[in-house]
Amino acid sequence: MMGHSVALNFADGKTFFISVQEDELLLNAAIRQGINLPLDCREGVCGTCQGQCETGIYEQEYVDEDALSERDLAERKMLACQTRVKSNAAFYFDHSSEMCHAGETLKIASKVTNLELVSESTAILHVDASSYTKQLEFLPGQYARLQIPETEDWRSYSFANRPNPDNQLQFLIRLLPDGVMSNYLRERCHVGQTIMMEAPLGSFYLREVQRPLVFIAGGTGLSAFLGMLDNIAEQADAPAIQLFYGVNQETDLCEQSRLQAYAERMPHFNYQPIVTQSSETWTGKTGYIHQHLNRDQLAEQAFDMYLCGPPPMIEAVKSWLDEQALSNYRLYSEKFLQSNSARIALDA
Repeated sequence: MMGHSVALNFADGKTFFISVQEDELLLNAAIRQGINLPLDCREGVCGTCQGQCETGIYEQEYVDEDALSERDLAERKMLACQTRVKSNAAFYFDHSSEMCHAGETLKIASKVTNLELVSESTAILHVDASSYTKQLEFLPGQYARLQIPETEDWRSYSFANRPNPDNQLQFLIRLLPDGVMSNYLRERCHVGQTIMMEAPLGSFYLREVQRPLVFIAGGTGLSAFLGMLDNIAEQADAPAIQLFYGVNQETDLCEQSRLQAYAERMPHFNYQPIVTQSSETWTGKTGYIHQHLNRDQLAEQAFDMYLCGPPPMIEAVKSWLDEQALSNYRLYSEKFLQSNSARIALDA
């Protein structure tokens, strides 16, 4: 009997996918598959196995009011020992995965299939991860760590496409003047070369879509949104989506034809490229993304905002939101550091 695919997300940024049968308690399914969620009473009283449902449909059996309040329940907090899932779902647990003795994330030997220069400063690395014989599951917006061949160095990059049965994966990578990965891509990368990959990772990912979305991408922060848009485009009823895409110069813009293709598939999707340093040929918007946000438009209805890019961009947008005194949004963000060796994901 086929089960539901359930993502268990933890505070240390690790995600594990498990299969849960229709009549199976979430806690039992996790333990059966080697993820020992903290537990005590197993009767819905102590609250030890508490988490929060981020996407999907679920039902709970008995939940004592001392374990979860009415407000907790309204916020989709749940007890794993009392939860039965009714669809594919994702749950967040506010503790390290190490508490569950869940082991390591997957490490996969992938092969380079193509290196595509998509702007003067950006490339898409295509890899074949089919050495992992199952479909690699990850949430739209998550990332993988890639080991630069012939070194001990690892760098982190967001998936730029959705999971697929053949495990053909893409990563949007900024080419730095003297970066370890950048030098490898320019000088030594060739088709067929092995790149070790660790995945999935990250707490920045697309939550259940229940209202309009505002995506704000800085530079190669676009990569996470390409993965999200790939996923949303497959849905029957895509929501209203605004994408603001900021780069330094017009020549840094990439994947414009792909974004246009999304717009043709999703009537309520529109994107706005914004260039910080305009040239004589640039006829679009110039400046910083927060300067082009429209308070009146955003205030019309509740929305979810996702930010991915360099820290100054994210802080500028957050400051703008504070100044506008808006309260009708949920905010999720991930800061990219220049080396791409680390990132910080924040929810607000």
